[in-house]
This record gives sequence, C-alpha cells and structure tokens, in this order.
Amino acid sequence: GDHRDLHLCDRRQRQMCIRDSINAEYGDKTGTLTQNRMTVAHLYYDGEICANDPGTKGSYDFATPSCAALVRVAGLCSRAVFGDDDLVRAEKNPTKLNVQDWATIGDASESALVKLVHVNRGLYEWRDANPAVAEVPFNSTNKYHIMIVQTEDKKDKRLLLLMKGAPERIVQRCTTQLVNGEVKKFGAKAKKAFETAYAELGGKGERVLGFAQLYLDPKKFTKKFAFDTDKPNFPVEGLTFCGLISMIDPPREAVPMAVRKCQSAGIQVIMVTGDHQITAKAIARQVGIIRSETADEIAEARGIELADVPVGDARAIAVHGEMLRDLDENDLDRILLHDEIVFARTSPQQKLRIVEGCQRRGDVVAVTGDGVNDSPALKKADIGVAMGIAGSDVSKEAADMILMDDNFASIVVGVEEGRLIFDNLKKSIAYTLSSNIPEITPFLLFIVLRMPLALTTVLILCVDLGTDMVPAISLAYESAEADIMQRRPRNAKTDKLVTSRLVCFSYLQIGVMQALAGFFVFFVILMSEERMHPTYVFGSEFGQQRTAVGYSGGVPIDMWFGSSFVDTLARSNALRRAQTGFLLSIIQVQWADLLICKTRKLSVFQQGMRNSVLWFGLASETLLIVLLVYVPPLNNVFGTLNLAGVYWLAALPFTWLIFMYDEVRKYLLRTRGPDAFVQKTYY
Repeated sequence: GDHRDLHLCDRRQRQMCIRDSINAEYGDKTGTLTQNRMTVAHLYYDGEICANDPGTKGSYDFATPSCAALVRVAGLCSRAVFGDDDLVRAEKNPTKLNVQDWATIGDASESALVKLVHVNRGLYEWRDANPAVAEVPFNSTNKYHIMIVQTEDKKDKRLLLLMKGAPERIVQRCTTQLVNGEVKKFGAKAKKAFETAYAELGGKGERVLGFAQLYLDPKKFTKKFAFDTDKPNFPVEGLTFCGLISMIDPPREAVPMAVRKCQSAGIQVIMVTGDHQITAKAIARQVGIIRSETADEIAEARGIELADVPVGDARAIAVHGEMLRDLDENDLDRILLHDEIVFARTSPQQKLRIVEGCQRRGDVVAVTGDGVNDSPALKKADIGVAMGIAGSDVSKEAADMILMDDNFASIVVGVEEGRLIFDNLKKSIAYTLSSNIPEITPFLLFIVLRMPLALTTVLILCVDLGTDMVPAISLAYESAEADIMQRRPRNAKTDKLVTSRLVCFSYLQIGVMQALAGFFVFFVILMSEERMHPTYVFGSEFGQQRTAVGYSGGVPIDMWFGSSFVDTLARSNALRRAQTGFLLSIIQVQWADLLICKTRKLSVFQQGMRNSVLWFGLASETLLIVLLVYVPPLNNVFGTLNLAGVYWLAALPFTWLIFMYDEVRKYLLRTRGPDAFVQKTYY
C-alpha cells in the first residue's frame, strides 16, 4: 500500500522484493545527485579567473581576443542546439537571464556552453559562418571532443581544429597558450597557474572543461581531405591552450536529507563520477556523502607524508580512475572498507569492477546509470537503476528499475517503500498464523483426551474466510514505522518473510494465549449453562459412565450418552453455545492481535491509529461475529447459538493480556541491548 508518488518503475518482480535489502548504493553524480541544470560560473583565460556575470566587475570580457577565442571553441566544438529555433531567432538582444530558461537539446554541459556563447554572439550565426568539416565525438576513453571547422575569415584558408574535454587531458596535448590573443609558450609557470585555477574551480564543486585549438597546415589539410575520426590522421598534439570554463550544477534540494537517510539506514552511498577528483569531493561534501577528512587532508593538516597517516584514521577516500586502473582486487577491497567513498574520472570497466568489489564483500548493490557505457554495471548490480529522463534506451533495457524523475531522493523513497512492503507482509502473516493454534488445538484435544470438539470445522472456516480476511488485508495499508530507515538492511539470504522467530511468536506466544482464552470461555459456558465440570468432559467421547451421589444413591452423569440429570437437547445446546463462545473468544483476542501486529518494534501508542482500513477491519469482524451469534437463520446454517452478554466479558482479560504482553516485549526490544534475550523474539 503506497501513500505517496513513487517515481520508480519496477521492470522485474525480484528486484521489488529485495529493494529493502540494499546496503550499498552507487551512482553517477550529474543529474541524480545534482539538478542536471548546468550554468557557466567562471571562465579562465590569460591566467585569470573571471565570473560569468556580464556587466559587473570581475566578469569576463568578450572583447578581449583570448576570451573571444575561448568562447568560440565552446560554441563550435559542441553538438547542443536550442529547442525552439523560432524563439532563438526572434530574440534580438539575448541576455544571460532569459537565455538560461531556454530549452536545449543535448548534453547538460554543452547546453550551458551554448547559452554562454549565444549571449555574446548568435550561436547559429557563428556555426553558419564556421561550418564543420569533421568531428571526433567525446568518449570515456579519450575524454575529449574534437571538431574541425572552416573559419569565417575568407583570407585564411586554414582549417581550425577545436578540442574540449577533461582539462588534464587537454593540457597534456598543448605546447602553447593564448595570451592576449597571441600564441605563447605553455611553460612550467603557465601550467602551475592552470593547476591552481583548476583546483580552485573544482574545489567549489564546479565541473571544469578545458579548451584548445590548432590551425592545420593548409597544404595538407583542406575541406576535401578524408579525415579519419576513428584513427586520427591529423594532429591531436601540439595544440594551443585557450582556457577553462567551469559550470555549476547545484545538488538537488532533497539529496542531502536522502543521503542522511541512507546512512542512518545502514546503506553506504558511493559516488562514482566522470568528473575530476576535486569537483567530485566538493559535491560529495555538499550532499553529505563525505563528512570526514581524507588521508590527503589529514596529512596536510598534520604536516606529515601521506604514507605516514595511520591506517584507520581516514574514514573517507577519493580515488582517481587512473589510480584504480593499477589496483588489484585486494587493493580495491581495502578501499571499499572506508565508510565514505568517492570514485572520480572512472571508466565503464572500472564501474563494473566497483560493483563486483561490493558484491564480493556480500553487499546488495544498487547502481544508477544513464549511458550506454553504464549497461555492464547496471546488468551486474543486484538492482540496476536507469534514468528515465536522461537515460539511453540501452541503459533502460539493462536496468531492473527506471527512475522516472532522475532524482536520487526517489531511490531512497523506493528503499523505504520496499522495507514497508516487507514489514507489512510480515505483520499480515504474523496476524494470520496466530489464530491457527486456537483452531488446531480443539482437534488435538479431541484426539488425545477424547473431548467433544470445542470448535467445528465450519466455525474454523468462518474465522479463516470471514472474520480474519479484512483485518489481515488492512495491515497492507499500515504506514511505515518511525524507525524504518534507522534499521540495518535486511539480510536477503537469512531474513525471509517467514522465519523461526515469526513462527515462535505467532504459534508459541500469541497463539497459545489465544487457545487458552478459547478453552476458558468454552468451559465457563458449559459450567454456567448446565453445570458441566471440565472433568466430566474429558474422555466423554468414549461414552464412559460416571456416577455421582444423589438423593437415591449413585446415578450416571455421562453428558453425551445415556440418561443423566441433563436431557439430550439441553446438552446439545450447551455444547453449541460453548462452541459459539470459543469462536467469540477467537475474535476478541484477534482484536488485540491485530493491534500488536501494527508494529514490529514500536509501541502502538507511538504508531497511532491512523489506518482507516484497519478500523474497518475491526468493525467488520465484530459485525460478522454479532451476525453469526444473534441472527437465527445464521445460527442454523453455522451451528451457533445466541450468547448472554456476560459471556462477552470472559475472554477480555486474555485480550488485555496479549496486548500488554506485546507492549512490554516491544519496550524491552527498544531499551535492551542487542545481546539481550528479548531480541530473539523480534521477528
């Protein structure tokens, strides 16, 4: 029973059943932890960081040659386009504010770039003036995107190679840089300035892209040249570094709370992203995935070497993909022992290794992904979660679930809902099983003690198919207990729906008390109606003769055969009335059973009585027993008889006993330590 919008689509039934068992969840940062609404925040060119705030001090200046070159690379080396061409062409003076709300088609990062470009010069005008000749799309191995274009300068016949991608990859391929529009040597001092700027921008949690360009030799490379984009037959080294552009993608509002919920529920959240390590750590801190110091930070704070940091002092770790490439399984297992983990600049193969590492230590792993390259990890995970909005068709096919709103918080809601479903199934089973004992014991005593049946098979069916049906179903509508996301994840291998603890609780604890209530009422009615003592009842099905001393000596008092003080009709009616009382007692103790099954650990008073279906269940079973007892036609059909009002009181002490017993048991569960004996009663 779900009471909220759940933005998860289960594609396979098994995954719905193990959703509550997740104890490790990892996924991509962009779009899941963040809003996937990139906005350009800073530009770095001519050795300075400039803000993207046109008209204010410290903002970039498009009029400078270096800035113009940087923005040109950003606009031309991109596939993103605006969604509404008419709107774009109609707007004569686009500003940062109104362009930001325009819909785009393409990658989130490229969408942010084209909005920056369009504010300075019309995107389509720029692309029309510099038509593309060849393209090398971005891939996770190279981590760069190349576009070769014709320039709009009619006097210059050279083709221009434009490159954007991971800054460290771009810088590796650059030997010169643009300074005030002029090509200068890209020396150690310039690279040091680049690293400082990169660290500063990444430390703010911004995604940073590097940009470079190279004019190709016009004698060899013309627009008719057959460019091989798979195995480049053109220069991709010796480029001119143009600068950096950083984009901010703020975390979703609900994510920090969702991460805290996961951590309190014993679920480890691991960030796996293609972003740089510095950016990944900054975002991880913003959302709460990392709250402790990493070994690097501890070493810096203490003024010691990284190797001298004691093992165990660092609870957090941020691992670069290049480092991960050189690690064996044992090294990876040691990394996964950390409480707070971020993997940066990872490849699809490395994502798969991380999943296998988590599963190796016995975790139930959920993985989020949106691209074709994420498919192996999604397939390998216990629960693969694809993005419904940004996800590719291949990733959706490989996944077990689809996240309809691409929001990490929805995964947490899904886990909570999985736990609630499992909880409520357990509660319903516990409630249903407990009445089996008072239904079975009359037949056992009939066989062993040869006493008449205290409950007929017809009346058993009245309980199983009548009075118990709606109350058992009503538990499916029970809301989550307050501590549902404070519990450790369920062990999917050992903690099944029906366990020995649940059977012990339902049969040996609650069931025995219910059976005692039934026989107490049964014998009370026999004694009250015809003064039939319990000792007269045991063995009476053998037809044995017993005698009592009367006025004229010994007389037979066998209840069921022969002559006695009680005539046959009176004896028959007394038995039917006692059986009806037994049925009534089952209903009354099931009232308490229904209330105690509302929760597994919390008090009923903490949980409250807000389940309207449960109220209907209580009313329906009470109405049904009233009809069975007091409607003459139903008496004839089911073999019941009307009862005096006082007989309704006989089972109430047992109802109260069951309720109080379970309240005390749950109180001890909440207050005693994990090694206390009472913890063995938690089902």
